[in-house]
Amino acid sequence: MTAHVLAWVLSELSLNRKVVLATVLDTSGSVPGKTGARLAMSSGGEAWTGTVGGAGLEHRVLQHCRSLLSERSQPFAEVLTYGLNKGAKGYEVTPLDSLCGGRVSIAVEVMMPMPHVHIMGGGHCGEALAKTLHDLGWAYSVHDTRDEFVSIEKFPHAVERSSASVSDLMDTETAASLARFSDVLMLGHDWAEDQERLLSILHHLNVPGVSLDGASSPRIGVIGSRSKWQAFEKECIQQGLPQGLLDQVMCPIGLNIGAQSPEEIAVAVAAQIMALHKDVNPSDPNWRQS
Repeated sequence: MTAHVLAWVLSELSLNRKVVLATVLDTSGSVPGKTGARLAMSSGGEAWTGTVGGAGLEHRVLQHCRSLLSERSQPFAEVLTYGLNKGAKGYEVTPLDSLCGGRVSIAVEVMMPMPHVHIMGGGHCGEALAKTLHDLGWAYSVHDTRDEFVSIEKFPHAVERSSASVSDLMDTETAASLARFSDVLMLGHDWAEDQERLLSILHHLNVPGVSLDGASSPRIGVIGSRSKWQAFEKECIQQGLPQGLLDQVMCPIGLNIGAQSPEEIAVAVAAQIMALHKDVNPSDPNWRQS
């Protein structure tokens, strides 16, 4: 059971889904679940696996997991202790309406997926960015319509590689499948291909209430000048995409650190992704390194 739950957790994290893992740490007396029992729940609160013993205890833990999934946007851990008796007393025990009479401590951990960046363009900037992402321990995938620019030699650690045409690639994607990426970045050598990528992705994601936040859907970024973005924006509007969705696209990508070389651009882009992933304002004057 433990192996099954942990494998499920890793699978959900690989799909860019937040997970809460509950583990029975310690028990005394009569309790429904034994030490080491595990339960996990992923984003949305509808999908879960495993058990901490069932009955009222499990119901309470499931409720708490759903609450954490909706409230927490960063890693978090706590230990909860339940008294399985409605008359249980004490500041460190949460009483449950149960007749078991035992006591159980459960560790609850909110686990956040690491970024998985789709690099759409395998040129100099894409290659430099891939190296930086790998050094950070993050995942990346790569697409380029030129076979030699998605080779295993250039991108040895890519999760996915594709040299399909833009239309063929996007025909295989849906809003749900794109959610496996935290970020999709247009870094192509041809502005027309980047525009086609952007239009296809935004049409997939053009659903009411969509937020390009790297969780329910990927953040979208485009490398290039303001004039390039204005041309893209005009075409998107002509194709019926809402301004509100376009306003969420990042262009240019990367923090403004004066980056010029591909390696410097990679640092700027990775720093921006890290700030967004950790929900940190890079310009906060009160920031202090812990």
